[in-house]
Amino acid sequence: MIRETENLDPKALAKELLNDRTHGAAKAGAGELEKADAFAEGYKAFMNAAKTERETVTWAVQAAEAAGFEPLRPMKMYQPGDKVYYNNRGKALCLAVIGKKGVKRGVRIAAAHIDSPRIDLKPIPLYESSEMALLKTHYYGGIKKYQWTAIPLSMHGKIVRKDGTEITVNVGEKEGDPQFTITDILPHLGKDQMGKTLGEAINGEDLNILVGSLPLTDGEGEQQFKLNIMNILHQQYGIVESDLISAEIEFVPAFKAVDIGFDRSMIGAYGHDDRVCAYPALEAIFDCGVPEYTAVTVLADKEEIGSVGNTGLCSEFLNYFVTDLAGGEGWMAHHVFSQSTCLSADVTAAYDPTYASAFEAGNSCYLNRGVGVAKYTGSRGKSGSNDANAEFVAQVRKIFDDNGVIWQIGELGKVDQGGGGTVALDISRLNADVIDVGVPVLSMHSPFEVVSKLDVYMAYKAFKAYFLAE
Repeated sequence: MIRETENLDPKALAKELLNDRTHGAAKAGAGELEKADAFAEGYKAFMNAAKTERETVTWAVQAAEAAGFEPLRPMKMYQPGDKVYYNNRGKALCLAVIGKKGVKRGVRIAAAHIDSPRIDLKPIPLYESSEMALLKTHYYGGIKKYQWTAIPLSMHGKIVRKDGTEITVNVGEKEGDPQFTITDILPHLGKDQMGKTLGEAINGEDLNILVGSLPLTDGEGEQQFKLNIMNILHQQYGIVESDLISAEIEFVPAFKAVDIGFDRSMIGAYGHDDRVCAYPALEAIFDCGVPEYTAVTVLADKEEIGSVGNTGLCSEFLNYFVTDLAGGEGWMAHHVFSQSTCLSADVTAAYDPTYASAFEAGNSCYLNRGVGVAKYTGSRGKSGSNDANAEFVAQVRKIFDDNGVIWQIGELGKVDQGGGGTVALDISRLNADVIDVGVPVLSMHSPFEVVSKLDVYMAYKAFKAYFLAE
């Protein structure tokens, strides 16, 4: 039936029929903004403490145990309210709170990744040249290489000696620690470099980290600069050069998480992608009480290089985790997954007016408009995308709206501009319904990314509402 238009109020009709584009701060009100500010303080502390996947798992396990979680006992019959976790090699983590329905009716999964683009060391990294000691590197993930020069770097990771002794390394984060850097050529002599494209200006083989400039002695001798650094490492950690072969050392920006803007509405930090979703997903499962359906938070490694390896979601560790939970109730995991749903908790691109030509404004996510939903990611013709079913999109919309979650929907830039993927594709292979839900980010994959405090808090509200929905 067509309505009579003569006496209609256009404003009222627009509110009823059109998408609400109101700024998130106006929707939230002062009370919610205060909660967002408070939540951001915990998030910033987390970001400063957990800059790598190993550090994130260590932090998360400690927080989980403080919240009453215990290591998973395979095939045990768990009761509603029981809290369990599985630590996969110190680089990935599954947590679950058993719901009133157990697992036989499916589980609700929030899956984030905790690796970020960075600079890794080559297996034999230390060398000297022109009276300087440097480290050879191999960058990890999708980076603009020029952004990683001439910034302070810190060193994180683990060294495992041949006898199995493990040594944790963290240098450059504490006050008074030395820091490191990758040099760049001065503009006065940079004519050749500046004649190249941005993608060619810095080669991967030129991302060499400066770590020293003094020789071991004043006397003559070979490799005195390299030897001096190795002697320092031996004195501090008890290692020899060959121990670096069995090491996972990552160099990341030494920046701390800080407020951005005169209004302090944003947070700048390294590694928002994707720890800005991991932290809310953790806090949500800690706060979900005894849900109707079993809640699962997954923190995965290796997403930035394709979710590969036994700590990435291309492996079976999530499947095995649910298999062990299901087995305790006498169920097969594939029956559980077929009734399960998942929020692929990964970031999306925030609309940037400086680079407006890369975005389609009407289908982009914006800072301060809430957590972002992406029905599909991928590139070009949705290649590499999960593409959520309409039924599940409607279910998620209702959960968010019913629980006061401020949210928005958008794509990752223009159709043919590029694209990207998430873990959604890996979890959908298990026959679960999956959709991407995450925080919009400015300067994604740079050494210093920016997010909105309100959006981070809305991610927490979104994951918690999803876990608690009946």
